[in-house]
Amino acid sequence: MEINVNYNAIEALSVILGWVVIVFFAYRIYQKHIVKPKVWKIPLIILAGLFSFSINWNMFDTIFKLPILPLGVWILYFVFKGKDERWQTYRSFAWLGFGANFIFFASTLITIPLHHVIYPKDELSVYISNVENASIINIHPSAKDRSLNKDSLLKQLDTLRQEAIYSDQWYKETYINTESNKRNERFPYQLIGTSSKWGSGLHTLIYIEDDGKGILLSTPKKQLYFRSNDSLIEGGE
Repeated sequence: MEINVNYNAIEALSVILGWVVIVFFAYRIYQKHIVKPKVWKIPLIILAGLFSFSINWNMFDTIFKLPILPLGVWILYFVFKGKDERWQTYRSFAWLGFGANFIFFASTLITIPLHHVIYPKDELSVYISNVENASIINIHPSAKDRSLNKDSLLKQLDTLRQEAIYSDQWYKETYINTESNKRNERFPYQLIGTSSKWGSGLHTLIYIEDDGKGILLSTPKKQLYFRSNDSLIEGGE
């Protein structure tokens, strides 16, 4: 099973948990064999058994590949064809490899709620955790030469309120109801040099509104908008 998400600490935990369970079952299977198989071959058989035909399934903003056909097991069967004793020895490990897909699936389901608790996706402090090297750059001609007020940003990180994104209204105000030579970009500044909360694996583009009080977070999956009471930039309103 493959999981299409950015690497993070919780995902690593789910992988480790999955492999611990697999090693446990492999040891139990090994102990039941009267004629012990070669230990170095067991992980190879399990890895081969992992290979499968899968379908994509989207759940909790995560794309899982659910195994349907045990291609690895079938390949190993043909490899050991005519060698019944060896196939009997390694068959259970091959099926454990295929079953490992479901073990990883289960371990991920267990850890996903934990990820949402530790890294709530609607809190700004998850996306902006370290601002030691933070600064702003102008990304539009309408931007003025201003600098980031780090103290104001740090003070308000946990208090900024999330608000709705009025995409249509903003577009009309910027492009339709304004003459082309008088257009001002709503988010002319980009915040750089920050990092997300350790272990979150989040990669975000961060923009600051022209009045210095709005923050727009753009992730590969969605956008979030936050407003502050005080300006986050020097010289802002």
